[in-house]
Amino acid sequence: MASFDTANPYKFEISFHEKWFSVHPVVLSMVAALGLRYSPSNIKFKNLEAKSRHYLKRMGLFDLLKIDSKIEIAEHEPAGRFIPLTTIHDKNSLSAFIEDMIPLLHLEPEKAKPIRYIISELIRNVFEHSKSAIGAVLCAQYYKKSNSIRMGIVDSGVGIRETISSAYPAGNDLDAIKLALTPGVTGTTRRIGGSEQNAGAGLFFIKSIAKVNRDFFMLYSGNSMYKLLKTATDKKVRLYADPLQDKHSSKNNLPCWQGTVVGVDLDLNSKEGFNDLLNLIGNIYSKTIKEKRKQYYRKKARFI
Repeated sequence: MASFDTANPYKFEISFHEKWFSVHPVVLSMVAALGLRYSPSNIKFKNLEAKSRHYLKRMGLFDLLKIDSKIEIAEHEPAGRFIPLTTIHDKNSLSAFIEDMIPLLHLEPEKAKPIRYIISELIRNVFEHSKSAIGAVLCAQYYKKSNSIRMGIVDSGVGIRETISSAYPAGNDLDAIKLALTPGVTGTTRRIGGSEQNAGAGLFFIKSIAKVNRDFFMLYSGNSMYKLLKTATDKKVRLYADPLQDKHSSKNNLPCWQGTVVGVDLDLNSKEGFNDLLNLIGNIYSKTIKEKRKQYYRKKARFI
């Protein structure tokens, strides 16, 4: 992440290893979101000779950026295998994406419902609160061997700090990311636990699922990034309301990302019963909200 350079606002150059490359969907979504800021004539691809370039074509990068790659491929039905780069601006396009995502989950409807809901909430927050001119840019891929999904959700909006700061003080981007990952915190209201429309739980839930299953999760906004680190297999996974208590890495000196980036892997081989997992996450959420309310009323002045 530290290697990309935004110094030239008029030229966008994308370079690759000349023989082979592998791109996580979150990186592909970031490239697409950056490219949408430029006219097609100002976008250049460097060393696009690797056989892997067909992946970029099939995932829709060139089409989204309106570039003729001159790469020809035989396109196969993506259902259940991947979702190409997509932009989502409203509830209708969100509904269409969720429908495309159902076969990608390879789960029974009841088990798929919570994941669909959480991802839907993450995307809905983009077009309702981020003020991103391009909406949400995302793509996803299913990996049969590991029975997992990799996904990237990106926007070029105002970023987490500005959104959170409307309700909570955030001294810098990393502080804002910490608040965004804390259950019950939302930029829409200072009310503990959020509102009926936004409970401030989407990022907490998706991070918790990734942690319990020892999966990849990262959140990047402004000049800061938070990355969840996997719990060792010989240690018990514990969920915390405070994201800084989780084993993680963070940076606050990265090139400024105007907006928000969420990258996540979801292992569909749940290590424990899925309902048990959701109950565990829900209990941590409820316990945290109750504790925050107790602290609030303890501090509140009382007049007798």
